[in-house]
Amino acid sequence: MSVPQQESLKPNQLGVPAIVFLVLAAVAPLTVGIVVLPLAIAFGNGGGIPVLVVAVAVSLLLFAVGYAQITKDLVNAGGFYAIAVKGLGRPAGLVTGIIATLGYNFFVAGALGTIGFFTGAVVLPSLFGIEVHWYLAGLVLCIAAFLLARAGIHLSSIVLGIALVLEIIVLLAFAVSVLVQTGFSLEAFTLALSPEVLVGGSIWIGLLLVATAFIGFEATALYGEEARTPRTTIPRATYAAIIVIGVLHAIVGWAIVSAIGVPGAQGAALDALATGDLTLVLIDTYLGPVIGAITLVLLVVSLFAAQLAFHNSAARYLFALGRAKVLPHGLAHTNKNGAPQRALLVNLIFALIVGGIFAIAVETDPDGNALPPIFTLVPVGIGFGTLAVMIVQAIAALAIVVYFRRKGDTRWWSTFIAPGVGFLSLALFSVMALLNFPLVAGSEALYVKVLPLLLVAALVGGLIYAVYLKSRKPAIYAGLSADLEKFDEKVPTS
Repeated sequence: MSVPQQESLKPNQLGVPAIVFLVLAAVAPLTVGIVVLPLAIAFGNGGGIPVLVVAVAVSLLLFAVGYAQITKDLVNAGGFYAIAVKGLGRPAGLVTGIIATLGYNFFVAGALGTIGFFTGAVVLPSLFGIEVHWYLAGLVLCIAAFLLARAGIHLSSIVLGIALVLEIIVLLAFAVSVLVQTGFSLEAFTLALSPEVLVGGSIWIGLLLVATAFIGFEATALYGEEARTPRTTIPRATYAAIIVIGVLHAIVGWAIVSAIGVPGAQGAALDALATGDLTLVLIDTYLGPVIGAITLVLLVVSLFAAQLAFHNSAARYLFALGRAKVLPHGLAHTNKNGAPQRALLVNLIFALIVGGIFAIAVETDPDGNALPPIFTLVPVGIGFGTLAVMIVQAIAALAIVVYFRRKGDTRWWSTFIAPGVGFLSLALFSVMALLNFPLVAGSEALYVKVLPLLLVAALVGGLIYAVYLKSRKPAIYAGLSADLEKFDEKVPTS
């Protein structure tokens, strides 16, 4: 069954490096090093954070073993929605697609607040003495991301690749400087494995926060239709992305705790929470104020790269659900560059509207000062997006196990044991995220605490919608799985 060209993403554009760039850009390594790792050190297991990074990376690699196998049976722009349909059936796939679509669209809205704040209120005043309202700065950069995305995924991968290389150079330069000047402390590993840390509750919070630092790796599933030889490219890109993310985060985390002293790392990170500049201060100390200023600019570059990557991901979920006619079919239209332009535009408008609401409805602190978006919009967008994507990852892992059990596959390690352990790990991360959502989101506001109820609404609404489609629109209901097969038939499995 062929797909009309205007409903197809442009094929054969992306190799392994390009997809890895897209995924790592979504992870935003510099942002993780500046924001996420200090939080994990403060609220997690302190100086033992490198061990938790390795543990999460291993868990995700086990999931990737099964994921690599299912991609040989499935090539689709629907990402984990498509995998859920394949393994758990149409209703579960529909719910997964709704949750993923909500999550990625919220991500872009939250990213608007993050990049707008750091650009307009931090970088421009620091470097040029000019302050720009966060919404205006975010709006301009969101539109820039949209224009890049509509120009085609190949151009996005080039831009993201350049940004990623710059981020990694700064992080590795910092790590090497710490290694040369101070040395990496082996206490980071002995502390992490000590009985008092292993039985303490903080290790679970640490695992949760570290797991959020890997959010974005799952986007490899979205680029199957645009990849060259997707049945080999996508699994290789997934393995490569997880390994690079894990190694980089572990090295940077090790450098941070070695620089501030492993035993006192947690206390130092807690003391720096108010300013949020632990890593920036360390980079300034070890590499000098010039590199410190450059790092501040690269932080905005990192945030823009993440925004562009999530913009592409959100649009591909909208595109896939539109092609399946679950959402308006017009979302499945692509432009001459093979980009899902209408889906990209819908995501842009959604982000601008959500951001605009927070820009107009200004919240204030007890002293009457306006709260910046990192305390209002960002917890809503990034917090909910993180929770949604974690749950989608867990559903996909379960779907992989069930799919191969139904097939009676005899490859127990690659289709049951490894993905099964990966599922248990991802399920644990998801439960921890639900139980500690205000920590994940970074806000105790009531409207943030109730956000997980959106997932309940997505679950109930998705199941009701599935029943409606099955009884009233059986052709669309059947298309939930039929759409997945359009790219399987003529692609060799070897």
